[in-house]
Amino acid sequence: NMGVRLALSLLLALVAACHAFSPSLPFLQSSRLPAASRRLSSPLSRVSMVASRPRDEAAEASKVFDGEGNALELPSLCDIDATEEIEYLEQILKAKVYDICLETPLQHMSRLSERIGNKILCKREDMQPVFSFKLRGAYNMIASLSKEELDKGIITASAGNHAQGVAMSAKHLGCKAIIAMPTVTPDIKVSSVRRLGADVRLVGDTFDETSAYAKSESEKGGLKYIPPFDHPLVIAGQGTIGMELLRQDSKIETVFIPVGGGGLIA
Repeated sequence: NMGVRLALSLLLALVAACHAFSPSLPFLQSSRLPAASRRLSSPLSRVSMVASRPRDEAAEASKVFDGEGNALELPSLCDIDATEEIEYLEQILKAKVYDICLETPLQHMSRLSERIGNKILCKREDMQPVFSFKLRGAYNMIASLSKEELDKGIITASAGNHAQGVAMSAKHLGCKAIIAMPTVTPDIKVSSVRRLGADVRLVGDTFDETSAYAKSESEKGGLKYIPPFDHPLVIAGQGTIGMELLRQDSKIETVFIPVGGGGLIA
């Protein structure tokens, strides 16, 4: 429908603009990102349009131009190996995050804007039910599991926001959740996760030790492991923020993103 085509066009235009003005920008080069997202290192190398119109008409309507006005050729969905890669734009549009997440406002920071002489906007992800964008990716992946997988339960390792996102998602979907947290995790974070009904297990002095425990328990008990950032469905869930940004203000020129694992910037 028109809404889907408009959203795709806006996303493609933003990617093309970034590529045209900053061709050397190291998009998605973090070694901590999954192979599927690293293969998107060229912003236009894996983008395709999905439309119900005839191929020629859809191709004409979906053209994207670089900074010099030259038409850029985009690959068809048929050219992508679906067994190896996920169609990120399509997955973002199909994401199930709004079952539980909010479309957070884009707030104008008037004093900061005045101080630096530019219009500064803040995406208020702190207004989500768990005060973080992490709920988007966690819920999108968990809600995509089969009934059999949900019945067995899920497990993850986290010291904070992802843990709360997984716990709230599991509670909403009615499945058991085990959250492994480092022994040094502050009590307030542990209590927040437990209040959401998750089985919290304090294991290991470092996150690597905690993560190893969670993955081992996942294999032993047949529980689905929910990674905090490096999974296509988690990335697609976080990607709904980009879709909202374009819908809320199509004139945005630059987006500043904090990077940890890479799930949000991907």
